[in-house]
Amino acid sequence: MTKQFDLVIRKGTVVLREEVRQLDIGIQGGKIAALGENLAYSEDTPVYDAEHLHIMPGMVDAHVHFNEPALGHWEGFATGSAALAAGGCTTYIDMPLNGVPPTVRLSALERKLEAAEGHSLVDYALWGGLVPGNVGNLQELAEAGVIGFKAFMSCPGGEGEDIFAEVDDLTLYEGMKEIARLGLVLALHAESEEIVSELAAQAVKEGKRGALDFVATRPIAAELEAVNRALFYAEETGCKLHFVHISSAEAVQAITEAKAKGLDVTVETCPHYLVLTSADLERLGPVAKCAPPLRTSEDQAQLWAALADGQLDILASDHSPCPTPMKQGNFFEAWGGISGAQSSLELMLDEGYLRREVPLPMLSRMLSLEPAKRFGLHPRKGEIALGADADFALVDMKLSYSLQESDLLYRHKHSPYVGKAFGCRVKATFLRGAKVYELGVGGAEKADGIWMRYAAVIGGEDGG
Repeated sequence: MTKQFDLVIRKGTVVLREEVRQLDIGIQGGKIAALGENLAYSEDTPVYDAEHLHIMPGMVDAHVHFNEPALGHWEGFATGSAALAAGGCTTYIDMPLNGVPPTVRLSALERKLEAAEGHSLVDYALWGGLVPGNVGNLQELAEAGVIGFKAFMSCPGGEGEDIFAEVDDLTLYEGMKEIARLGLVLALHAESEEIVSELAAQAVKEGKRGALDFVATRPIAAELEAVNRALFYAEETGCKLHFVHISSAEAVQAITEAKAKGLDVTVETCPHYLVLTSADLERLGPVAKCAPPLRTSEDQAQLWAALADGQLDILASDHSPCPTPMKQGNFFEAWGGISGAQSSLELMLDEGYLRREVPLPMLSRMLSLEPAKRFGLHPRKGEIALGADADFALVDMKLSYSLQESDLLYRHKHSPYVGKAFGCRVKATFLRGAKVYELGVGGAEKADGIWMRYAAVIGGEDGG
């Protein structure tokens, strides 16, 4: 018996939650309506032939900075989402900085939503911010639909009166109590400001300006101290925690031990910590500068071991772009952030699956399922399952290429991965059953990405 579908994606190698199988996918109304071998469908049904391609759930990138409002000339929703679509990402969660104003009050959230409306190729959710003086604003942001809150335990940088500032201990403690009451998650940039600022001041005083000088000012000890302090406050307050861009196995281990004690905590790392090292930072220059910094090859090997052991929950890009001139000069003055969102999925498939033989369902869990579950986007997002949104990345695992500057869809075309050889490539990306990117063709003409407002997601409705 034939069924009516809006689209059938035929004979793809489909990455499911626990296995990989060749299947047809029937799509109706933007949802996955059928999964099976040799689906029966009417003759007039559009068909996309995916034989010889792997079909992954669209990546859910929980950590991007598109810098709206006011700093869209650094990236913006249009170019940022186009780059994500080209990289197989179908949903992202935008951070509350570095826009002006940052998303720490309702009026700022409304300005960000105005900037996003009609400009995002893929779906999006939004973080709110926790900063000194705004604990009383968290409830209105939660009610408006943010998926959680972000705070810095070290200085995020920036100039002017209305910038995103790091939390002091009292703000962190009081903020955690309020976020626990609201039932949301606090995401933390965990580095000790006292340690890193003092070490940086000493280095500058001594005239040190190089790559390894910068790395030495942000040691693993600074990350570990902040992680342990935050875990203590979480235990006292009952606040759910998510640690962003963790760079060391030592910090992962501390978080793993906290999970074993019953704390509701998750940990994220980024592709750049898994494919680049401090030696690459010396070679590439400030284009690879980030905080926490890239670590040694030995540290990286330990992080991969933690991943293989199942200790990492989420892989996210921490895409932090800027105009190219800001990536020049000495390491202490150059902007600290890596442009990498377009390459995240391919990096993890190339290095994780093709080179290290990490199973595809395991990688997919960290790239898609776990971020969707943690931040209230599942079951709509995060996996290929009946009833879920028809969000897919179609990947040719045998199509090798070398990333060129001209391939990048960022507003500013710099990335530490330019010139890197990849063993796979995203061929097409589908959002709710509509093709939003195809290799050799480009992105969709119309930006139909929607806001995945947290309360609406829970209710099973579209954002808006």
